[in-house]
Amino acid sequence: MSIITLTTDFGTKDHFVGAVKGAIYSELSDATIIDITHQISPFNITETAYILKNSYKSFPDGTIHIVGVDSELSADNKHIALALDNHFFVCPDNGLISMIASEINPTKIVEINIHDRIESSFPVLDVFVQVACFIARGGNLTVIGKEIKEFKKLVEIKPKVNQAQNQIIGGVMYIDNYGNVITNINKKMFQDIGKGRRFKVTARRYSFTKIFTRYNEITGNSAHDSIQFDGSKLAIFNSAGFLEIAIYRSNLATVGGASTLLGLHYRDAITIEFFNDSKPDFTPLS
Repeated sequence: MSIITLTTDFGTKDHFVGAVKGAIYSELSDATIIDITHQISPFNITETAYILKNSYKSFPDGTIHIVGVDSELSADNKHIALALDNHFFVCPDNGLISMIASEINPTKIVEINIHDRIESSFPVLDVFVQVACFIARGGNLTVIGKEIKEFKKLVEIKPKVNQAQNQIIGGVMYIDNYGNVITNINKKMFQDIGKGRRFKVTARRYSFTKIFTRYNEITGNSAHDSIQFDGSKLAIFNSAGFLEIAIYRSNLATVGGASTLLGLHYRDAITIEFFNDSKPDFTPLS
């Protein structure tokens, strides 16, 4: 039984997702198809990379991941298939893989060359499905493409540290379904630069002097009456290890989310300042 995942910006209103699943089942009736998401913001490669990088490792080795974001074939946007970290990816060569494979190099990459046999204006349906099912049947990547060594590099804006080593300037890289704002500042960088010093996180006109490890920590000793904290803003390192600005029990239909309430959007600046003085009421992040 093969596991094939789908990550696209197709949404669920139109026929696209259903058609892709139907094509997979027509090729492999016993396939297991898992939707990672179809709600990627249109053509947003950074968002795609964040979601895939934090989800693919949860699947068994040998899983095949079809990625349908910015997938139209062109001279600058070829189609590739690759083996990476005991998984397979079938996707456009638009820089996505360079963000997923920032720490692990692919073991094999091919440029898909079956397009001359398939006339298509919907490559995810007509090309990616064929490639994924071929891999699922045990096919060798070099049969469906020419092996290449390089893929397109796309470097997302990275956090910067000033010369005095007392400030990190990062930015918003993703906004989740709750309206929580995920930055590109990770916990390791925070700890390496901060070295346990007092700090202040600034996001527009809002500031935070504590970073929580769980959302409900904000309730302190009032956990029995946590509703009073609904809508409170907080900073936290999320499960992926990135600094997140959140609203406790956020609900976009009622209390709102951090993005809307604090006016934070993709690539907005987030700054962390570190101070050498100490205060009795400061407890550094452990």
